[in-house]
Amino acid sequence: MTRILIIRFSALGDTAMLQPVVKQLAEQYAQLSITVLSQQRFSALFEGTADNVTFAGADLRGEHKGFSGLRRLLRQIDYSSFDLVADMHSVVRSRYITACCALRGAKCRHINKQRAGRLLLTHGYHRPLTATYLMYADVLKRLGYPINPPAKPTKTDIGTGIGIAPFAAHKGKCYPLDRMEQVVRRLSEEHIPVYLFGAPGDEAAVLRRWEQTYSDTHCLAGNSSLAEQLRLMAGLRLMLSMDSANMHLASLAGTRVVSIWGATHPMAGFLGIGQQESDCLQLPLSCRPCSIYGKRKCRYGDYRCLDIPVKDVLEHLLQAYKQCSNDLMI
Repeated sequence: MTRILIIRFSALGDTAMLQPVVKQLAEQYAQLSITVLSQQRFSALFEGTADNVTFAGADLRGEHKGFSGLRRLLRQIDYSSFDLVADMHSVVRSRYITACCALRGAKCRHINKQRAGRLLLTHGYHRPLTATYLMYADVLKRLGYPINPPAKPTKTDIGTGIGIAPFAAHKGKCYPLDRMEQVVRRLSEEHIPVYLFGAPGDEAAVLRRWEQTYSDTHCLAGNSSLAEQLRLMAGLRLMLSMDSANMHLASLAGTRVVSIWGATHPMAGFLGIGQQESDCLQLPLSCRPCSIYGKRKCRYGDYRCLDIPVKDVLEHLLQAYKQCSNDLMI
């Protein structure tokens, strides 16, 4: 049996986009033995993917930190046994592991991260880049295993309420919290259940305050594992998210996502699998996208790209909520 190692260490959203690709590969090539190497905390993404898929977890902050830790990881995954290696990350760690496997005879391919295209995109040349999950598929094709484009999971029931994930890793991707609170308040007034997603700590503190202030609003931040979050998102009727990991988690769960984009842009290839660009709320400014990941500080200092009126967010959200109900009742 041919053995293939697929590597992607971070981030959560990018790793989530890998899951449907791995699932499609496993279904089309049942003769393959597939090992996915990622951070241990992402293991829930690949639970129950397919019988021929195994997850190998790495602790990059602990026993697998540094090159000595990577050598330990190589021994643990029996790196010399792989025939193929798909490096879906192309960073120092993944390239080191790939090189070690190549020295033992494995055929290896790296992801094309479209660096030149990304640079042009953030400097006014607005040409859409290849979607990330299609870049993953390209690596497999170059290894001799082309796959059909993965589809968003099908939702089997209407679901309940709207999930809201108001945070992202960088300020250039976060809708102002005072405006998002207005969205939560209006949904509460409409008697629509709201489920708030975020990380433990400061994010959870904000969301707990909203939970205590507005009726039928539920804070899930810090109270659920990744597997539980996926299950909860599958039970939603609709999700409102930033350009963040939560958009991709909801996509895995088959839930429609209305997303807010500021410094970044769907043209960079990070829209959730199966999601519609018509559900991306964004302003047509010549200065955006100024960043692929949202890290860059606003050149004007006011993050005008996120100056989207609350009424526009609500109007789109309520229309999508109603449409979800109608579509699933047909």
